Amino acid sequence: MRKPLVAALFALVIAGAGAAPAVAAPQPATAAVKTVLTTVATTAKAVTAGRTATVQAADFAGTVSLSNCSGSVIRLPNSADTDPALVLTNGHCLETGFPSPGQVIVDQPSSRTFGLLNSSGSKVATLRASKVAYSTMTDTDITIYQLTRTYAQIKSSYGISALALADTHPVAGTAIKVVSGYWKRIYSCNIDGFVYRLKEGDWTWKDSVRYTSACNTIGGTSGSPVIDNTTGKVVAVNNTGNESGETCTVNNPCEVDASGKVTVRQGINYAEETYQIPACFGIGNKLDLSASGCVLPKP
Repeated sequence: MRKPLVAALFALVIAGAGAAPAVAAPQPATAAVKTVLTTVATTAKAVTAGRTATVQAADFAGTVSLSNCSGSVIRLPNSADTDPALVLTNGHCLETGFPSPGQVIVDQPSSRTFGLLNSSGSKVATLRASKVAYSTMTDTDITIYQLTRTYAQIKSSYGISALALADTHPVAGTAIKVVSGYWKRIYSCNIDGFVYRLKEGDWTWKDSVRYTSACNTIGGTSGSPVIDNTTGKVVAVNNTGNESGETCTVNNPCEVDASGKVTVRQGINYAEETYQIPACFGIGNKLDLSASGCVLPKP
């Protein structure tokens, strides 16, 4: 999971304790121990990732930075300008901690803040949540916040439009970019394929996106939108990668095919598809898990 505990340690190494980014929710104890034991190797990986990530102008508009992750303001196909805006990030970026396997959180009050970025990656505003509309780490890894401001208000005040969320399954081979508001970095690669089941620790995700190796994302990129270069639409949300070659452990997800065969791809990173989300939201961006076509896990 691409939470920034490792990134925080890296920042401490190069800049001192005063520069460490905040972490809202701690990792499980086993993950924290493993992180400390592998700090040197992970730091080297972070340096490499920082060198190969592409930083581009006019590409960050609509993304957000969280206290411990990345995210984006998203707009569904049927959203209206007057609807309360939504922010998409990972389930494991939830400020109250990782949802347990099988747990689904809906309509939970929240006042979490997000730094809204413009095209060059500069923060132009602080947005605030009114609630967690939906969060889970079961089958997928998403948190969707409802904001206190509408799309129209954000556009009028800051000139920033939300990123459109695709409602169709992504396609293998598609050129994509992973846009991190936390690090203000853009990773460019392609969709290498799809994973029947992706297992990490106690969690299992279905039909995950596997990147080609150029998207070597690091801690803090969790929740970054994965954008189709051709359509400009969000097709997935970045969430994890196998750091040290372990099998199915935290920070070392493994691929499991339909026959149960396990494959480990050290250094390869993954995202969770988002095309299922629009069917679960109705008029006014209101969550409706009973709607026809909604397949997101239910409480």
